[in-house]
Amino acid sequence: MARPTLADVARSAGVSVSTASLAFSGAGPIAEPTRERVLAAAAELDYAGPNPLGRQLRSGRSGIVGVLLGGVLGRSFREPVAVQTLDGLVSTLAELGLGVLLLPAGRGTGAPPPPTETRTDAPAAAAVPNLAATAAMDVAVLLWGANPADEDLIALSRRDVPVINVEGPAIAGNATVSINDRDGFAQLGAHLASLGHTRVAAVTLPFDRSRTSGIADAERLGQIKLDIVRRRLEGLREGGVDPVTVYEVAYSQVEQGVEAGKTLLSGPDRPTAIVAQSDALAAGVVIAARELGLDVPGDLSVTGFDGIDLPWLGETVLTTVVQPLAEKGAAVGRMVEALLAGSEPESVTFDVELRIGTTTAPPR
Repeated sequence: MARPTLADVARSAGVSVSTASLAFSGAGPIAEPTRERVLAAAAELDYAGPNPLGRQLRSGRSGIVGVLLGGVLGRSFREPVAVQTLDGLVSTLAELGLGVLLLPAGRGTGAPPPPTETRTDAPAAAAVPNLAATAAMDVAVLLWGANPADEDLIALSRRDVPVINVEGPAIAGNATVSINDRDGFAQLGAHLASLGHTRVAAVTLPFDRSRTSGIADAERLGQIKLDIVRRRLEGLREGGVDPVTVYEVAYSQVEQGVEAGKTLLSGPDRPTAIVAQSDALAAGVVIAARELGLDVPGDLSVTGFDGIDLPWLGETVLTTVVQPLAEKGAAVGRMVEALLAGSEPESVTFDVELRIGTTTAPPR
């Protein structure tokens, strides 16, 4: 039996094909009784609606928002910040009838630095096509804070795809959604300084997308490409703390924090405090300290950033800076709506809040 068509529905409802099409699209003037008659005819014929591909071709839109994540998709779904931001974004887009296409970001413009005795290179990523240059999308959301030289941003610009840059630098022609993380880290630095800490180490997010990890020497510190890392280190210094050691991780995950913590705490002049650039990394540092027989906060103070739930730490409450993750994602969704309506959304910056927990105390 042949599938019913829009023409069949129009004939059954006693209207033209164009009127039947308007009943499904919700666009244009059409009387409500006429719309109801068309939809009732469609239900009787078991007609699901116009071919979405044809509708996309006529409108020139895909109905898809491309969300480019900073790393391997599987790892991204293990990062609570990415998941909670996506939740706020997808919830808003669903109300607009828009779909989401998750894409891995490209490798970036910077080549990985050569390995040294204190650094280890991550396994080389498999070659993948630059989907930012080819995938169908009406708007692109970059969740990892692209810089102007990034290959994905350049590819999207060539295609005239509007871009929303999340936690990246302001780039002409693109909207940004940011948090005042620099101020948040200044508050963390001031908190640790007020407690008397002078030997403070930092565990940072990746400097770029080369996915290396280890202690960053002076040369590597001069190669920071992602603005989010630079802002947070600068904020810490503004708060009165200049890290004695900086450890860069490949991914913002608990196991990376464990590895960083064990490295930083195994030397003869171990720090009295470690500031991590995410709560997941900070949780890993706490676990590393426990495994080494150190008391938190008696032997080591630990701070994080994000304000996520950490049930695996038991009664320990992390000193951290809380950011509005779901609200940030919803703001991105509203920007998408504005762009598709033909307007230019204003960039948004959210404030953050210092939350003192049980993981910081004066050094012994």
